[in-house]
Amino acid sequence: MYQKKSTLLSSNVDNKLLLPDFATRRNNASSAFASPLRYPGGKGRLGPWIASLIRANGLCGGCYVEPYAGGAGAAMYLLLHNHVNHIIINDADPAVYSFWQAVVNDHEALIEEIKTREPTMETRDFAKKVLSNINAHSIVETAFSAFFLNRTSWSGILNGGVIGGTAQGGKIKLDARYNRTDLIARIRVIAAERSRIRVYGLDAIKFLGSNGVELPNKTLIYLDPPYYNKGSQLYRRFYEHKDHADLARIATTLTRPTIISYDDTPEIREMYREMKSTSISLRYSTHAKRPITSEIMFYAGLTLPNPLLLPAPAP
Repeated sequence: MYQKKSTLLSSNVDNKLLLPDFATRRNNASSAFASPLRYPGGKGRLGPWIASLIRANGLCGGCYVEPYAGGAGAAMYLLLHNHVNHIIINDADPAVYSFWQAVVNDHEALIEEIKTREPTMETRDFAKKVLSNINAHSIVETAFSAFFLNRTSWSGILNGGVIGGTAQGGKIKLDARYNRTDLIARIRVIAAERSRIRVYGLDAIKFLGSNGVELPNKTLIYLDPPYYNKGSQLYRRFYEHKDHADLARIATTLTRPTIISYDDTPEIREMYREMKSTSISLRYSTHAKRPITSEIMFYAGLTLPNPLLLPAPAP
């Protein structure tokens, strides 16, 4: 993603989507993997560690901000576990922005789309057409299309290949990561907290700039920009060197406690040389062998409470 009618197909799908009671849904969806989206490089697994960071630095009950929200996994974990009172999520990709807008402001319409559109290659073709001309479609149609392509593409890459291949001839099909019961449950749980969520669709650099969004004093900002290397392979919207440099100039002057995660490159280390840093070892699913990748985290205005240890990737 950052790197959001055709005929309705089934009248019996409701019988297949028997949802558990709300308390059970909330308990399940507020695990470390609360987001309905899969995201290349997603940091949802950081949720428990960021919670310990918040506690160690007296930021409990404050605001948590993700200017590059993507799947917003960490944000949802922190909100649903009440480590923060409010979250602000921002993404400049209109597909991603539309998804979170629909979850917060029109989740029932989004859920209806998910229930009634079957997970088929025809639905995938519809979703691709929507994202190729977003301005001609509603927020909900765009949200569904982003969601569907995210859950049916390898590693959640919107413009990536379909899970199971275009012929769909093997044992693995495009719906291998499309458990509608679970995903609808996650959406409902997040929507129930919508009064505590603000969604923006701004360029992240403008979001953080002097004319950007005003943030409370008790705020933690987490920046997870597009990778310096391979960003163009993973995201619909990616950065050139100048964009990374422009972000660094703003990020290094932020007055709120801040953490920034990046792929570990000499260029990025130079841009953020004035900030403290620590290494992160992550195992991702963007490759069949799930390689361990070394990244770097920069931070300011914070004390790190413990080593950064992450669980396995989300399904």
